[in-house]
Amino acid sequence: MRPDLEETDEGFGRAMVVVAHPDDAEYGCSGTVARWCSEGWAVTYVLCTDGSKGTSDRELSPKELSAIRYKEQRNAGEVLGLKDIEFLGYPDSYLEPSLELRRDIAREIRRYRPGVLICPYPMRHLEGPYPVNHPDHMAAGEAAMAAVFPTARDHLTFPELLEDGLEPWAVREVWVMGHPSPDVFVDISDHFDTSVNALLKHSSQMPWPSDEVRARMAEWKRMGAKGRGIQYAETFKRINYRY
Repeated sequence: MRPDLEETDEGFGRAMVVVAHPDDAEYGCSGTVARWCSEGWAVTYVLCTDGSKGTSDRELSPKELSAIRYKEQRNAGEVLGLKDIEFLGYPDSYLEPSLELRRDIAREIRRYRPGVLICPYPMRHLEGPYPVNHPDHMAAGEAAMAAVFPTARDHLTFPELLEDGLEPWAVREVWVMGHPSPDVFVDISDHFDTSVNALLKHSSQMPWPSDEVRARMAEWKRMGAKGRGIQYAETFKRINYRY
């Protein structure tokens, strides 16, 4: 992580995380978010779907599950110290990188004006431990990157946003989670426990006891830190926008 990122007109000191589901960010970048929040950054989550499909309980309705998962996400946000959480409410498992989704993410970008935006890798993995990738993750990543450039930047795109008083905003950096060739390695060693504690708030999605969750996350984050002289790290591919 660049130590010189500070609150400026470019929005450093403000960050946004765009993901598909409640718990996606806790798995992928909550150590980084915990670090930023501890350093005084204002971090906002944008959740694209309602999380209404992730259960094997046939007695639980989509509406009931969505309410549970929204509450879990808010609880996780309190652990991390988030500024805000925005729920876009698209149906879980049906997400597409549509113009409507792009517009809705651009709306939040213009509202919160982040300097850095984190999103999922917008392509399918064909190798590695998770070769399938969730289609919602890919859709969220593609829509987020399209919202950053050019949608949020250009005043003539979705003019209704400008009519609502939301001025254009140029995000300066996108950090992509899950990229096969990362170039940003964030030391989260001092914030690992906070990250895991936030993840454990998503109890409806936990197939393992808390000790095993902690052990699995520790193994994963150690992989990101390998060879860097630190204990735990989260990794990203940085995309710089110089307009």
